[in-house]
Amino acid sequence: MSDHNTMTLTLIVWRQKGPNDTGKFETYTAKNITEHHSFLEMLDVVNEDLIKGGKEPINFDHDCREGICGMCSQVVNGMPHGGQDRTTVCQLHMRTFKDGDTIFIEPWRARAFPILKDLIVDRDALDKIIQAGGYTSCHTGGIADGNAILISKPDADYAMDAAECIGCGACVAACPNSSAMLFTGAKVAQLATLPQGKVEAATRVCSMTAAMQEAGFGNCSNHYECEAACPKGINVKFIAKLNREYTKAQF
Repeated sequence: MSDHNTMTLTLIVWRQKGPNDTGKFETYTAKNITEHHSFLEMLDVVNEDLIKGGKEPINFDHDCREGICGMCSQVVNGMPHGGQDRTTVCQLHMRTFKDGDTIFIEPWRARAFPILKDLIVDRDALDKIIQAGGYTSCHTGGIADGNAILISKPDADYAMDAAECIGCGACVAACPNSSAMLFTGAKVAQLATLPQGKVEAATRVCSMTAAMQEAGFGNCSNHYECEAACPKGINVKFIAKLNREYTKAQF
């Protein structure tokens, strides 16, 4: 170690000026990193050094830094969010690395997620799937009592498990086909299970599936990489639910 408290790491980072530019890997040295730094804080340290040296900092997405929003979309050493169980990049800590390690950092790789700059991709395609039907149509007004519509505990639990999806896109980045079926399945399953969502269930699943295909996402071929990479552990059973809802809607 450089001293008893800090690490020096080699970062091989994807740099790309814009959507139409050719990108390439560039090598950086991360110095004075402790095991208490989060992965994003480590990048902050590297960026401060780059700025001091008059160089362009590494651009990456982030927001809450609490594992809630899913903005911190990076492929670390070949695995979305770094491969730790149920962990986003902002929750990845440098104690999982050791002094002298080389770390590869890339953006999500999917046709539906064009690279905007460096590690930042355009994930509007996921928003378009939601806009196509990821909602319930209802009259607004006074808030209904929580117990006005009785929902069984198993249904409520199932819907809540689906609702854990934060829409980060790790499932797409992990899938060899760049499929968004885990994301779409979670959103369809959540609403199709609850009484408020059943009314529009058939039109919803058809329109959201069409939006998914139009955006350029691939199909599911049961690799299970999506579930493994998901920071919230969304289960592939929701893909099966999506398929059942879609088949039901056709008839």
